[in-house]
Amino acid sequence: MRIGELSRRTGVSIRLLRYYEEQGLLSPLREQNGYREYQEADIGVVRQIRMLLAAGLPTHVIASLLPCVREEGERLVLCLEMAEELKGERVRIDQQIEMLTASRRLLDEVIAAAR
Repeated sequence: MRIGELSRRTGVSIRLLRYYEEQGLLSPLREQNGYREYQEADIGVVRQIRMLLAAGLPTHVIASLLPCVREEGERLVLCLEMAEELKGERVRIDQQIEMLTASRRLLDEVIAAAR
């Protein structure tokens, strides 16, 4: 299938699909004329990418996870070897939450002082 059809079937823009390819997340075949040719399985890969992005993972981490991801119903299941990397990502997200919470607290103080 061509990129337009993959976009329609996944709800992901063509621009974003090209970005996924640039990041090494999708690897479509190339026809002689240079057109991308996606496989039916790429629909599932795009769904997996979207789920992992929604979990807060950066694309370079997703690229390393995709080879060992599989879907079980609505859930993604990863191979055990990737658990340590994901624990590190969870720590990174926790740190971001703490920084944002501190920023919100300071902003609340500034807003309160304006009253």
